[in-house]
Amino acid sequence: MSARLVTFPIGPNPAPRLDKALARDVPEGASLSRSRLARLIEAGAVAVNGAVVLDARAKLAEGDLIEITVEEAAEVETRPEAIALDILFEDDDLIVVNKPAGMVVHPAPGTPGGTLVNALLHHFGGNLSGVGGEKRPGIVHRIDKDTSGLLVVAKSDRAHHGLAEQFAAHSAERAYVALCHGVPEPADPRLRGVRGVSFEEGGVLKITTHLGRHKTDRQRQAVLFSGGRHAVTRVRVEESFAAAVARVSCRLETGRTHQIRVHMAHVGHALIGDPVYGGRRKVSEKVLGAEPAAGLNGFPRQALHAATLGFLHPVSGEAMRFAADLPTDMAELMAMLRETGL
Repeated sequence: MSARLVTFPIGPNPAPRLDKALARDVPEGASLSRSRLARLIEAGAVAVNGAVVLDARAKLAEGDLIEITVEEAAEVETRPEAIALDILFEDDDLIVVNKPAGMVVHPAPGTPGGTLVNALLHHFGGNLSGVGGEKRPGIVHRIDKDTSGLLVVAKSDRAHHGLAEQFAAHSAERAYVALCHGVPEPADPRLRGVRGVSFEEGGVLKITTHLGRHKTDRQRQAVLFSGGRHAVTRVRVEESFAAAVARVSCRLETGRTHQIRVHMAHVGHALIGDPVYGGRRKVSEKVLGAEPAAGLNGFPRQALHAATLGFLHPVSGEAMRFAADLPTDMAELMAMLRETGL
C-alpha cells in the first residue's frame, strides 16, 4: 500500500483545536473530509512541526507545519453480486437503501462477499464513488451487520464529498428504534446519578460521553471521559411494558462505532439481544409471561433499526427525509409485547 504526504502551514488566526484547524486549512486538493482527518489524527498520521500529535484538541499556532501521511487504499477488488436491494430512492448522485439485519455494509477479512457494497456494484454496473482513497466505495456512514435500516450511498464524487461533510458536521438526521431492558425515564432517580446523563424538555434522556476502544477487548467500544471521541445520544421512551422492556427512539448527534449500544448499556438499559454489550441480562417470564420472555431472551441480534434518515441533497440542496418500517423480527416482538396488555 502506497502513501502520500500532505504538508501545509497553519494560517493566521488558527482554529482553537487541531481537528478544526486541519479542516479549515487542509488544501482542497487533498480530498480529506473532516471525518477522515479525525481518523488520521487518531491513527497517529498527523505531525505538527515533526512531532506526531494524537490529541484532536491540541492547540496550534500560526505557521505550524502540518504533515499528514495518507495511506492510499489499494484498488477495490470486490466483485459485483446479484443481491436484491430494498431501494427507497435513487438518482444520478446517490441511493438510499434499507439494509436488512445480517448484511455487512462493506467487505472485510472474513466477509469478502455478500455485502451491501457487492450488491451495489452489481446494481450500478461496477461503478461507485471512491473519493479520498476510501476502501469502502460510496459509503459515507454505516450501520452494524446486525442492525437493520437506512443508509445513503454516494454514486458520484461530488455527492460523496457533500454527504461526508454533512455527516462529519453532524447535520444529517439519524433516528433509530430500539428495544431495551427496563425503562430509561426521568422519574428513575438512579439515572440522575449516572455520569454523562442529563434530561431535556419532553423527558428526553441525553447521554454525553467520549467513546474509544476498550482497553482489553479491541472489538468493543467503551465509555470514556477523557480521550476518545465526543459522542451524544438522545433517547425518548415511546412505549413501555411492565417496566421490563421499553421501545425507545434514539437520535444521534454524533455517529460513533456502536454508539447507541454502548450508551444504552452505560445507563443500565442495554438493548434486547445485544451479544456484546447486553451481558447476560434476561427478561423474567414472571413479569411478561413465558412466550414474550422467550421471544425477547432468544432474540438473535441487537434490537436496533435505523428508522429515519434526513439530509440535504449534496448536489441540488433539496431537503430529503426517509423512513423505514420495523423489520419483521422486531415488528413481531412488538406485536407480542402489545398483546400482553402490560
